[in-house]
Amino acid sequence: QVQLVESGGGLVHPGDSLRLSCADSGRTFSSFVMGWFRQAPGKEREFVAAFNWRAANTLYADSVKGRFTISRDNAENTVYLQMNSLNPEDTAIYYCAAYRVLYGNIGVSGRRSAYDYWGQGTQVTVSS
Repeated sequence: QVQLVESGGGLVHPGDSLRLSCADSGRTFSSFVMGWFRQAPGKEREFVAAFNWRAANTLYADSVKGRFTISRDNAENTVYLQMNSLNPEDTAIYYCAAYRVLYGNIGVSGRRSAYDYWGQGTQVTVSS
């Protein structure tokens, strides 16, 4: 059973940085694509970034390119989302998500329907 747990959310000011973490205790993510989505009040859940653990390929939403970075820590079996230059439009609940990939699959999906496992979410609020 995959159980994703996010952490690192909080209240920050515009221009600040924040790092989110996602882990599943005792599990390696080597056969997964790991992604981050977010949902702002009254809006649909949208793709933010994703990472294919096997192939080290990444995919980003246009709205976060150049500001957000998804990365991994192999030793800690943790995926991070480094968020820089935050603005109020980044305010949302951020969700970690994952789906399994077969060996040799280097693709990364930004489609919500591709992801089978979801965390409970962590709130990020950007406000002056």
